[in-house]
Amino acid sequence: MTNTAKNLRVLISGASVAGPALAYWLHRHGFRPTVVERAPALRDGGYAVDFRGEAHLSILRGMGILPALERARTGTGSMAYVSSAGKPVAELPADLFAGDIEILRGDLARILHDATEEFTEYVFGDSVTSLTEDADGVTATFERAAPRRFDLVIGADGLHSTTRRLVFGPEDRFVRHSGVHCAIFTTANHLGLDHTGHAYRTAGKLVALYSARHNAEAKAVFYFAAPGLDLDRRDPARQQQVLAEQFAGNGWESDHLLQRMRYAPDFSFDSVAQVHMDTWSRGRVALIGDAAHCPSSLSGMGSGLALVGAYVLAGELAAARGDHTTAFARYEELMRPYAAGCQKMGDGVARLMVPGSRFLTAFLNRYYRLLPYLPGRNLAATMARRAAEGITLPHYPLR
Repeated sequence: MTNTAKNLRVLISGASVAGPALAYWLHRHGFRPTVVERAPALRDGGYAVDFRGEAHLSILRGMGILPALERARTGTGSMAYVSSAGKPVAELPADLFAGDIEILRGDLARILHDATEEFTEYVFGDSVTSLTEDADGVTATFERAAPRRFDLVIGADGLHSTTRRLVFGPEDRFVRHSGVHCAIFTTANHLGLDHTGHAYRTAGKLVALYSARHNAEAKAVFYFAAPGLDLDRRDPARQQQVLAEQFAGNGWESDHLLQRMRYAPDFSFDSVAQVHMDTWSRGRVALIGDAAHCPSSLSGMGSGLALVGAYVLAGELAAARGDHTTAFARYEELMRPYAAGCQKMGDGVARLMVPGSRFLTAFLNRYYRLLPYLPGRNLAATMARRAAEGITLPHYPLR
């Protein structure tokens, strides 16, 4: 990028995946990123997320973090559906869940932070409260820090994006809920799972346990259908109460995991939803990752989509020498078809993962038993790989 570049000071809201990845590429192109994160420190919990295909892997190589991801990868194999007695009754292939590299979201966030902290200003424990744009930049106010001026602002703050709400309007305009909710937390690997997982499904419910961090611990995941449920996202006590009510007496390991839930250091609860917007930018503000186009936590596409979006947005800003109007338009032109393809992977998954009737639950359980012997047994994994590879990445010269 030449010395004539403008709009170099960039505020990024969110320090999970998209935010630090964007900070990395912005720095490589000569911009000066600042990342603000509401949480007081890096979030350690969350799902296992995966990357698949050359588009994802080439970006990870370019960032120099692929070896670190390889060391921290979960190594999860196939996932077994079990009976109420814990007997495996069906098995789904590893490629459907783990892709080429699977890693815990908390481990990924730490690796991205470590790769960017030398040249990125991180501000934890704070959040943007207002954004006021004028011809020369954006004034941002914060919950704790004094107001500051930036040239551009990027919202990488997830499904419930504060940036999106401040600039584009209320969340309910853009977030489409599936009627399914999910909770996840870390617990002991008391079943002795060896790089694998077990899942138990009943009508409207699914509970799963899979090993993590080289079998030293496990992740417990609960999905349940409750279309009208509306809980305060910052009230974990009430969330845990609802979860306990939903799964009490559900069978298999449900009651044991509910007891362990009370001691979990990283309990997380949310709805399964997608984000659909007509545009991802307004003036000097743009959105990336789940804030712009969340494909839902059941799609398996969110982290890869965030990674690609960060690479493309930073590259287009560099190619336009900081001209945000040109760069934002080009970023959206390149990313929108890719995001739409990834979102299709999330369409309808909730109904298959958490079927609403006993009949459909029994049908799916029987279907999964036969799946290894059917001609289309690898169809879902093939579709996921095709969606992940559904973009040709431009080459952006680095400074």
